[in-house]
Amino acid sequence: MSGWRGVSLWMDQLGEAIEPRPALHSNLQADVAIIGAGYTGLWTAYYLKRKAPHLNIVVLEAQVAGFGASGRNGGWLMGNLLGEDRLLGPLPAAERQAGYELLHGIPDEVARVCAAEGIDCELRKGGVLYCAARYPEQERRLRAQLDGYREEGLGEADYQWLSPQALREQLNVAQAYGGIYSPHCATIQPAKLVRGLAQVVERMGVALYEQTPVLRWQPGEVVTAHGRVSAAWVVPAVEGYSSLLPPLNKHHVAAQSLIVATEPLPADVWAQIGLARGQAFSESSRQVTYGQRSRDDRLVFGARGGYRFGGRLRSDFNLSLAERELRQQLFSELFPMLRNVRLTHAWGGNLGVARRFHPHMLADRRQQVALAGGYGGEGVGASNLGGRTLADLILGQNTELTRQPWVLGDRPVASLPRWEPEPLRWLGYNAIIQSFVFEDRVLANPHAPRWRRAMAEALAGRMESLMQSKEPFA
Repeated sequence: MSGWRGVSLWMDQLGEAIEPRPALHSNLQADVAIIGAGYTGLWTAYYLKRKAPHLNIVVLEAQVAGFGASGRNGGWLMGNLLGEDRLLGPLPAAERQAGYELLHGIPDEVARVCAAEGIDCELRKGGVLYCAARYPEQERRLRAQLDGYREEGLGEADYQWLSPQALREQLNVAQAYGGIYSPHCATIQPAKLVRGLAQVVERMGVALYEQTPVLRWQPGEVVTAHGRVSAAWVVPAVEGYSSLLPPLNKHHVAAQSLIVATEPLPADVWAQIGLARGQAFSESSRQVTYGQRSRDDRLVFGARGGYRFGGRLRSDFNLSLAERELRQQLFSELFPMLRNVRLTHAWGGNLGVARRFHPHMLADRRQQVALAGGYGGEGVGASNLGGRTLADLILGQNTELTRQPWVLGDRPVASLPRWEPEPLRWLGYNAIIQSFVFEDRVLANPHAPRWRRAMAEALAGRMESLMQSKEPFA
């Protein structure tokens, strides 16, 4: 892979030369200036133009649409939001149910827009399989998760327990203990969605400038190397790239996710594996692993990201041999028939993580800055919700979208939870990740004694709670 197509399998599959749009070389006036032509920025522009066609909207992109996480992710379009149970749980039952219905409707809303606007992003709503597939503690953890769904009022139509045999009928993992199936997820070709959205908003009259890095921003103004945009509203839609744009770097830090893709697999191999309807799947360790079957019959598999001191971005995503081999080892444990399969693509991306792992959306009406982010790696669907919500907030509309608990309303960016200063952030984040690594290594060993398994699980559980809480790392 080379050039812009070398960003990921998804960009490579576009099968066309990617020519950047012209850069900004002048000073402009706008109603709304959006920083970043990823999903959040483009969805915000789309819904604003749908509701208020008269608005003059400018989008500034440092590279090209699809260069960031929107063109690099694993292709899960989830009808969920990170930490939704913690956010919706305290609400009265009727409001909680309405919130879940809003989240579960995300894949259908994206499908509706794609159909209306002629975007073919290979969307297949096959649902998602959360699998207990490597050690028995995963089954207990998944059953507890299902109990939590039931307490929230979510029934069989939302989350269904699968016996080992029922799981194998959809996904034939080597060691099945059972799993949960939810219909509220689709798989997509991410680059086709982001590139298609860029074309759609341009047709609607949005001005999109590429290869235009933003040097700094403040309320009312966005400054680039060769021009500036004065705007009534500024929307920094940069997610994992917040580290480059203070003061966002205090509230969002970048972590990395790494993905590999196999060569197209023959029909007889897929007959053994499953995923016939385009389901997404995840193996339920605390260290996230996820995958899907691409439209051209590859296994796309992501796992085990990282964090760099100071929240520094990773720019070189030519995965090392060790990084490739680890991911191949992990999916080979699930699918032994793929142990010697050839990898054709390996890549990664920077994603945004908010303190306490709480996504958020706000619009500070005094400074006229609107923000959605902190998706924590689940932004393909959440960004659509974010774009719709920001449009309503900017337009001053009181809607079901703006009344949700992840919407902070009219608050300044500075009110968001802050990450600890370095080195506390690095030490805390990596201590948490290492507890997950230790737990996974112990529990995956069938000969580990019971006391050691219990200790590893308790430590990882405590560290996971710390990650989500208000407690400082030190």
